[in-house]
Amino acid sequence: MLEIDWRQVTHGILAYFFAALFTLGLAGCGNRSVAAFSDGSQSAPSEQLITRVQGSSSTAGIIEVSPPEVIQQLRPALEKYQPQVSIVSPQPDAVLEDNTISVQLQVEDLPLFKDSGLGMGPHLHVILDNQPYQAVYDLSQPLTFQDLSAGTHTVRVFASRPWHESFKNEGAYAQTTFHIFTKTQDNSPSSALPLLTYSRPKGSYGAEPVMLDFYLTNAPLHLVAQESSRDNISDWKIRCTVDGTSFTIDRWQPIYLKGLNPGKNWVQLEFLDEQGNPVQNAFNNTARLITYEPGGQDTLSKLVRGELKAADARAIVDPNYVAGSQEPSPPSLPKTPKASSEPVPTSATPVAPLKSIEDSPLPPAKVIEPPAIVKGTNPVVP
Repeated sequence: MLEIDWRQVTHGILAYFFAALFTLGLAGCGNRSVAAFSDGSQSAPSEQLITRVQGSSSTAGIIEVSPPEVIQQLRPALEKYQPQVSIVSPQPDAVLEDNTISVQLQVEDLPLFKDSGLGMGPHLHVILDNQPYQAVYDLSQPLTFQDLSAGTHTVRVFASRPWHESFKNEGAYAQTTFHIFTKTQDNSPSSALPLLTYSRPKGSYGAEPVMLDFYLTNAPLHLVAQESSRDNISDWKIRCTVDGTSFTIDRWQPIYLKGLNPGKNWVQLEFLDEQGNPVQNAFNNTARLITYEPGGQDTLSKLVRGELKAADARAIVDPNYVAGSQEPSPPSLPKTPKASSEPVPTSATPVAPLKSIEDSPLPPAKVIEPPAIVKGTNPVVP
């Protein structure tokens, strides 16, 4: 009879078990690093390498990092606000007999101001068609667009924090589509499709990390879309390409990136469906050229590098703050201009934002059974 050495068998089984466990552990580490970047329910790592799927001239690669510490310290001072933005004029679908227009806006529950010393403060991002936004800090000053081409145009606007991060609460976004002399198919987003609004990065930067931020309209909550594969709610993702390095984002919150080349860089954002196909709607594919020159001495660069402390920058989140005081005083809300008529509803229906690990808790989204799209609300340095 064959004699079995049970000790050797036991040792072999244990060796196989630990080898398999080690292999699974390595795979699990890889999965965790991806989830930390793509899943909004987890905090971003201090440094996360973004997988490169296209060629890039950068040797270091683009990485995601945590938000600058000083910005994290200033952010809670604005969390009590739920800005409500509306466009009074031009009215939706209006046909105007002039190619110079004045845009009239109203904002509630957010003080708009710019600190005279630091040059920053809460403001609005106003976008004509798909041009880079204009920052508006004072609604008493006229906002005029001149020499518009004949045809259809769209204005989008949303509330922004001093460092240009958008507020994503319900009501913080508004848009209106109007026409100069006649209607055309240009610059006319469909209200039945998700809409991506590019906000940052824009213009020139003097320090890294650089914030990437965007606004979503008519997009379902990501977690709701993932609840069941049998429902009619379509999931989505945002494809971001920086200097040829591409990665996808499935959470609606700003991310901070490092690895830019000194000089000119380009950034492209695209809205994709759950199969990874582009969703064809006006403005859903936008590219911007930005400039990175290390060593900038502007306020934002100093905040990002930590050279300007939160106590010294408190005035950008509180117009009544006095240097040296321990706590910021409650800001007084400036009166916004009153229109002669009631604010006209915008062409986009507000939607509850995706739950962000950085944003305050928001009311649950209202999901409408089919069609698949949840209608909702809802982008360089000036």
